[in-house]
Amino acid sequence: MNISTKGRYGLRAVVDLAMNYGDRPVVLSTIAERQDISEGYLEQLMVPLKKAGIIASARGAQGGYYLARDPREIYVGEVFRALEGPLALVSCISEEHTEACERKDYCGSAFIWSEIQDAISAVLDKYTIYDLIVREYGLAGRPRP
Repeated sequence: MNISTKGRYGLRAVVDLAMNYGDRPVVLSTIAERQDISEGYLEQLMVPLKKAGIIASARGAQGGYYLARDPREIYVGEVFRALEGPLALVSCISEEHTEACERKDYCGSAFIWSEIQDAISAVLDKYTIYDLIVREYGLAGRPRP
């Protein structure tokens, strides 16, 4: 299993926005520069995050992006699902169960894949964006960006 740059970079962008939660919106170029992500690629990531209700945008001179909800209410798993789609270690046990496997009634290994996927989901759904901020900036003693 491999998490793509969509998931990793999108999570970094959401954490960046969380650092400014409650302040004015942040322009895309600022996020791109701070996170060392191409502005064009970052713009593509904003669409599914906005559609999922994780971020919002404001137009105009004071416009930009901001978190749509408190960082304590946004789970890492929600960000990954918005960007990567449903978790699917193997297609036969996808969160959406889109592909039926002809071996599902007697497959001896399906329980392993299911247990691994459940463990991954549990971790992603355990931590909020706020938890990441605390870890990155609180424990490391790093200054806030």
